[in-house]
Amino acid sequence: MRSKFTIATMAILCSLASSGAFAQTAKDLVGTWKLVSNVLDRDGQKSDQFGPSPNGVLFFESNGRYALVITRSDLKKFPGDGRSSGTPDNNKEVVNGSIGHFGTYTVEDNAIVFHVEHATFPNWDGGTQKRPLTLKGEDLSFFVATASAGGGTSVVSWKRLP
Repeated sequence: MRSKFTIATMAILCSLASSGAFAQTAKDLVGTWKLVSNVLDRDGQKSDQFGPSPNGVLFFESNGRYALVITRSDLKKFPGDGRSSGTPDNNKEVVNGSIGHFGTYTVEDNAIVFHVEHATFPNWDGGTQKRPLTLKGEDLSFFVATASAGGGTSVVSWKRLP
């Protein structure tokens, strides 16, 4: 009877482990991640928040620090030699086509908690952003309950880089 219990218990544990049901830790996230997609959902209408081929990188360090940057791949170049030469349309396109923030992070209750020091969306400065996460092998995704785009939710998906 004892061996049946052990085998049954092991089968359940293996099943849970393969489904990603165990709580994640900050250590599990350490590394460099490349953006796969950022899908915005506004009342059931889904769109690629940063276009169909967004660029993005997310760094999680073992000391608890992180940095995240996402940009559209089709941002137009500014006239002139510097960022201050951007037209109002250039500037609006960059604001709507990118997001970046950095600070420290923790993992609590299967969610990444970003403790934002500074962001390109300054409303997040000094705050926390809790993102329920799914980690399966080299794939990470998290849910954003209030997208910085101004309404809707989003699911942001990443692939771990070697």
